[in-house]
Amino acid sequence: MSDVPPRVGDGDPDRRPIWSRPERGSRGPAPARSRDSIVVAAIALADSEGLAAVSMRAVAAALGTGAGSLYRYLSSRDDLLDLMTDRAVRDLRPYPRVEGDWLATMVLLGRRQLALFGAHPWLLDVFHRPSGMGPETLAWFDYCIEVLEPVRCPVAAKFEAIAMMTGVASLFARQESAAGAFSFAGVDLTAYPHLVAAFGQPSGPTPRADLVERTLRGLLTGLLLTGPTPAG
Repeated sequence: MSDVPPRVGDGDPDRRPIWSRPERGSRGPAPARSRDSIVVAAIALADSEGLAAVSMRAVAAALGTGAGSLYRYLSSRDDLLDLMTDRAVRDLRPYPRVEGDWLATMVLLGRRQLALFGAHPWLLDVFHRPSGMGPETLAWFDYCIEVLEPVRCPVAAKFEAIAMMTGVASLFARQESAAGAFSFAGVDLTAYPHLVAAFGQPSGPTPRADLVERTLRGLLTGLLLTGPTPAG
């Protein structure tokens, strides 16, 4: 769900994205585990104790092995964070069927992203990493573009909308995870006449859609339906 393009690696094998490197080195004894088992253990650790608790040593301990053995599968903690991010994005599957209402489908995807951040709060600190765009993240972008095929606007606007949708989901997730709710209760507003006047006005009827849906619908229609259409 990164909102920046992936980096292009150079000839150094350790600089290539982790997904383009072999599962493990060709030398040494037969593997006792897999990258996937390492990533699953790391995600479980991050979910329970936070991202700061995830180190090569801690993940190795959770697997009952030494930290050095993990370097047969990964070059660094950065590799591990990239794999964790992409593996977590898999939770967005199965994707809903692409049907007539692209806006409703995108709102549903935004809600799924919000739920994903709720299930894995550490993702809020790593999903923007430029190196973390793996196969699952690319598949998610591919699906979003498929959903937006009926929308007549420049493709750049579609990618901007997808990135902004992710940003909105992350903001709501951060708000939900913050301790306590923002409130003016108990605050002396005497010196703030505009706030006093605002609170003196009728609140009006409760919106039919919740704030998440209203925000996503307003954002997506504003970005995709009000700009120039592609030529042709």
